[in-house]
Amino acid sequence: MSADKATATEALTTPLKTPYFMIHEDKLLRNLEICKQLKDLSDVKLVLALKCFSTWGTFDTISKYLDGTTSSGPYEVQLGHDTFPGETHAYSVGYSEDDVIAVRDIADKIIFNSVSQLERMQSLLPASSSIGLRINPEVSYAGQDLADPARAYSRLGVKKAGLTAETVAKLDGLMFHMNCENKDFVAYNTILNTISQQFSAHLDQVSWVSLGGGLFFTYPGYPVAELALALKAFAEKHQVQLYLEPGEAVITDTTDLVVSVLDIVENDKKTAIVDSATEAHRLDTLIYNEPASFAEATADGEHPYIIGSCSCLAGDIFGEANFPQPLQVGDRLTIKDSAGYTMVKLNWFNGLKMPSIYFQRATIDGVDGKHVEGKRVEGKIETLNQFDYQDFKATLGKA
Repeated sequence: MSADKATATEALTTPLKTPYFMIHEDKLLRNLEICKQLKDLSDVKLVLALKCFSTWGTFDTISKYLDGTTSSGPYEVQLGHDTFPGETHAYSVGYSEDDVIAVRDIADKIIFNSVSQLERMQSLLPASSSIGLRINPEVSYAGQDLADPARAYSRLGVKKAGLTAETVAKLDGLMFHMNCENKDFVAYNTILNTISQQFSAHLDQVSWVSLGGGLFFTYPGYPVAELALALKAFAEKHQVQLYLEPGEAVITDTTDLVVSVLDIVENDKKTAIVDSATEAHRLDTLIYNEPASFAEATADGEHPYIIGSCSCLAGDIFGEANFPQPLQVGDRLTIKDSAGYTMVKLNWFNGLKMPSIYFQRATIDGVDGKHVEGKRVEGKIETLNQFDYQDFKATLGKA
């Protein structure tokens, strides 16, 4: 894989070949300033959820604002430890003994998903390990059952009925992850109060609590100050260090997936075939049936198109949109908000070309490293990664 840097001149004079992801640092910094505001007002610590976004070429920017990383598997633990200053949190739905041995010396906190895993694996850990347990509070906020951690028969975390004082005595912390894209502060505060009441005795016995991710506090108009007060009150009541595990909140609206129109086909409706695929490059569009949004489309556009992928999967489409002008072969389309759960899920379905990953740096005008509206413009483009046939081949076997 190539990690060559593109200069600003090259980026401006040579059109980048599609498909590619473009991460915009100025937009990233906008979200990170909100993260800083929340931290300053609440004393909560924020650890980046690598399951959502692991593009480590951006970590020099993100790590200036966040306190570390949290993981869902051993390779993410290693990546966080190697590339992101601060704390490294290790969580897994199911650890093997090899997994625990691999992460025990590089993780600041190790969080188990079940009491049985805790009891089996604790003997493998150094006495100094900070150990946590995931709790299922049986209340949640999620738009889809597929993403609801408290759904029926959930395998994620321990219910109150299964949590004893003897178990809590073995722990330093508790982790509650019960939200998915929750932008409703009132709903979140209700859940927070429920947890405080239902688990009060256990919360008072630990030194730290992670409230997980899925809280969309960078959404426009979100009452960050009210959230901060609620979190601070929770932490003071139970005398714990609070953590949040933002993923989407950090990188929402920061990244475009840019594609080119390869063909226009018609079968009752016109479909623009592009050089990308949801199955390979934007998998959550397919999994959650949430159509992509296109920068070039308009609500009153007179030219409707299905935007279809170049994969062989019949239902592999990005969505439908109206455009002010007819689309032509060679046109470029910008698929907005394409950072979360995209680059971490890239795959080689159909042997399609993998999108390159670029990072457009912000140029700061008179403001030392801080985001101020009107004071930041787009700067040089860095190549974080490019992929070729050898990368595809290497995933399937060794020569």
